[in-house]
Amino acid sequence: MELARRELDPSIYQYPDLHRFSIEHPRQFWRAVWDFCEVVGHPGNAVVERFDRFPGARWFPEARLNFAENLLRHRDDRPALLFRSENGEQAQYSYHELYLAVAKTAAALRLAGVETGDRVAGFLPNLPEAVIAMLAATSIGAIWSSCSPDFGIDGVTERFGQIGPKVLFCAAAHPYGGKQHNDLDKVRGIVEAIESIETVVVVPYPDENPQIDGIRNAVVFGEFTDNAAEQVEFERLPFDHPVYILYSSGTTGAPKCMTHGAGGTLLQHLKELVLHTNLRRQDRLCYFTTTGWMMWNWMVSGLAAGAALVLYDGSPFHPAPGALFDLVDECRISMLGVGAKAIAAWEKAGLVPRETHQLNSLVTLLSTGSPLAPDSFDYVYRDIKQNLCLSSIAGGSDIVSCFLPGCPLLPVYRGELQCAGLAMDVRVLREDGNEADVGETGELCCGQPFPAMPIGFWGDENDEKYHAAYFEKHPGFWAHGDFIRKTETGGYVIEGRSDATLNPGGVRIGTAEIYRQVEALNEVIESICVGQDWDDDVRVVLFVKLREGLLLDEALEARIRRAIRENTTPRHVPAKIIQVADIPRTLSGKIVELAVRDVIHGRPVANQDALANPSALELYRDLPQLRH
Repeated sequence: MELARRELDPSIYQYPDLHRFSIEHPRQFWRAVWDFCEVVGHPGNAVVERFDRFPGARWFPEARLNFAENLLRHRDDRPALLFRSENGEQAQYSYHELYLAVAKTAAALRLAGVETGDRVAGFLPNLPEAVIAMLAATSIGAIWSSCSPDFGIDGVTERFGQIGPKVLFCAAAHPYGGKQHNDLDKVRGIVEAIESIETVVVVPYPDENPQIDGIRNAVVFGEFTDNAAEQVEFERLPFDHPVYILYSSGTTGAPKCMTHGAGGTLLQHLKELVLHTNLRRQDRLCYFTTTGWMMWNWMVSGLAAGAALVLYDGSPFHPAPGALFDLVDECRISMLGVGAKAIAAWEKAGLVPRETHQLNSLVTLLSTGSPLAPDSFDYVYRDIKQNLCLSSIAGGSDIVSCFLPGCPLLPVYRGELQCAGLAMDVRVLREDGNEADVGETGELCCGQPFPAMPIGFWGDENDEKYHAAYFEKHPGFWAHGDFIRKTETGGYVIEGRSDATLNPGGVRIGTAEIYRQVEALNEVIESICVGQDWDDDVRVVLFVKLREGLLLDEALEARIRRAIRENTTPRHVPAKIIQVADIPRTLSGKIVELAVRDVIHGRPVANQDALANPSALELYRDLPQLRH
């Protein structure tokens, strides 16, 4: 803000001033981000062409840069990667060691025939080798795409099969919850199904002698990278050259292959990490994530700020619920990120980390994946740490970043996301396309182009699927698919996915409003809420997973209804409350309301392999309670 006030606009003193300037003067703002964050490369003279086309704007059309070169700008002996596994394995790389490892891997990829524009895939746990392989691929100008090893064979082939990778990196196995899961059997099936894969590189984790027999053109990582390379040949490419391919959940059809440009991803991540999260060289950043979730890509960009990344592989509740807090103290993590459900689970488990851990290093706690309930805010400040910035953030794989990030300069209000991101023209639109009033719920939309928009969907002829996904509902606006409202404090509250919106009596209700009340009850572990077509209307059906040994009796059902009625409106009160043994979710941990809704209506659910627990859907089929 001091830089902007001095060089751009003397009226910039507070965050809203800077946000206003970034919306009104996007060219000056994004050039200032390039300069302030010291992007490595040549920006050219033009910042954006065709800004009036949404979509269709082209950012930094004359620029040349390399994504990996920016993440490897530091070459010193400060720590870059600290790895911990639930099984006790450890590793550490300095920035110098990371650069050398990337140099050897990039040279090996070139020898394997990888060229600019080729796809390189990772079917990997959250290992240092995943980061190394990504940096090596993108240094050449190849496109990186990854899935976590908890995906099934069909889930992987539905994704990688669309993009045709030339090289596949994988691990021998992965530990989770005290068990070791073999990955090579899946790899054999993947390689058989995807003919484009010419080389398979197997990381010997956690098995030091993986049995790679029967896998076409397989080689162990150490043998693959056994060369004398000490320098990385960075290919400087256009700003919108693709760097990542990420995927939609695939629960409503074939996963969409969201293709992201190197420059837009880099600039947006630097803006969010350096400004919105206050990440500096002395920080240690850990996001509990798999390589199949966009938060992995987001976290890895922390290397561009020179911070140390703490990579954790395994269950966050193994060997005990406080495993991540053990990690905070051991690795002196200053910024920790988790899914909102993890925070709720800590509270349900009775954890009081402020009494059991030091947590002296921790200054920021990030939460995303689903709306963070107000009670979880209370829990964090009461039982974890008081002098902490709790930032509930929201975005998606669609933009590989955030519309609503955190802000170290703003207060944290219970149940609210702090702000709209810089240069993100966030609007709340009613169904008719008009802007909603403060406090009124509507669709999360964006009113002008931004660099982190995907450059397209892989294989999408004429961008038809891309336009249909974001620009069909409200022409001229990006419609993100979230149901939100702006608060009087200037923050935002997410009410759930707009495509899972309930409409009893024609009144739109966000499911998150119901979850906040239900999951505050000690007896309820988790819940999922859908609309059931009934008597020419829609009725609200709530499914609850209770603590082990508990049954949903009349007294508990009455308490649930009372909590919802007293804290929301009578229209939010479910017509039916049904106990289930499990809640279906995607591999990134998101509950799948649309899939449950399809099941209870007797409709098929596509791509069940995208679910972590697809068998859970059978619990919802032909329930007698739904027939009356």
